[in-house]
Amino acid sequence: MTDLANRRRRGLMLLISSPSGAGKTSLSRQLVADHPDLALSVSATTRAPRPGEHDGREYHFVDRDRFDAMVAADEFLEWAHVHEHRYGTPRAPVMATLAEGRDVLFDIDWQGAEAISRQAPGDVVRVFILPPSMSELSRRLHARAQDHEDVIQRRLGRAYDEIPHWQSYDYVIVNDDYDRAYAELLHIYQAERLRQARNPWVAGFVDALLDEKLERPR
Repeated sequence: MTDLANRRRRGLMLLISSPSGAGKTSLSRQLVADHPDLALSVSATTRAPRPGEHDGREYHFVDRDRFDAMVAADEFLEWAHVHEHRYGTPRAPVMATLAEGRDVLFDIDWQGAEAISRQAPGDVVRVFILPPSMSELSRRLHARAQDHEDVIQRRLGRAYDEIPHWQSYDYVIVNDDYDRAYAELLHIYQAERLRQARNPWVAGFVDALLDEKLERPR
């Protein structure tokens, strides 16, 4: 009898990018909520916690000296300077999670996805979410009613710079229908979990399978 009890797989990093308003965050949060083996990456930042935020949940809050020391020690998979603050993805907890057979999802821009892909090309799966049209992207940004008009226009302007980077991703989803887009993202995630390279247990399973001595059918 072959043993399926010790199916130890290597986790993956699921990098999801899109222009603001295309649905990246909603799709990412639902996928994480539906899969206990998938965790959302927690970045380190030099900015102060906002009301209701907790260290280790939304971010790892560190001071500038600590952040700079982590950069110098090559402790980040990627990091960036954004709006007077620094943000980065600590390497050690992510790699430990993958070694345990669990997965990490990154809601990340194309620059961060590119940096992580250079650091760990065999562990990443890159998905780019596109809006069905620029007019629909504008409608969604206005419908959120979260930003002033000048902020919305800046987000739309950035979209024209972000979208051309779709070609560096493994998969592209056009989010014209949320349920269909989520189903496509789910299929990608489930298929990538089954890649042979992420399931080293299969070799031993096959050896045991072939060691089973049955009478050959006549």
